[in-house]
Amino acid sequence: MTAADTAEALHSGTVPVLATPRLIALCEEATCIAVSGELPEGCTSVGKRVQFDHLVPVGVGSDVRAEVTLDRIEGRRLTFSVSVSDGSGLVAAGKVSRVIVDRAAFLRNAR
Repeated sequence: MTAADTAEALHSGTVPVLATPRLIALCEEATCIAVSGELPEGCTSVGKRVQFDHLVPVGVGSDVRAEVTLDRIEGRRLTFSVSVSDGSGLVAAGKVSRVIVDRAAFLRNAR
């Protein structure tokens, strides 16, 4: 974790600790990696919902790791349990839902 990942740098607070938006982005990245190569040709997944608890502050220089588990597949909807830990234990946890979409059609419909 670097200064670029802090609440100060991401304008989500005024303290130099790991920002909640950066934690969420880390978890979303992990969900994308988890389904990489598993989606139908021409499809991707997009974020639908995030439920997230940021439990403890983490300082610059700390190493954090996101872990995800695919809990449910309901049609095109994927629901993941996500957690982030550092060397001292759990930092954050929650759920991320993504939806499988046709990439070209999705981009055509973007505003």
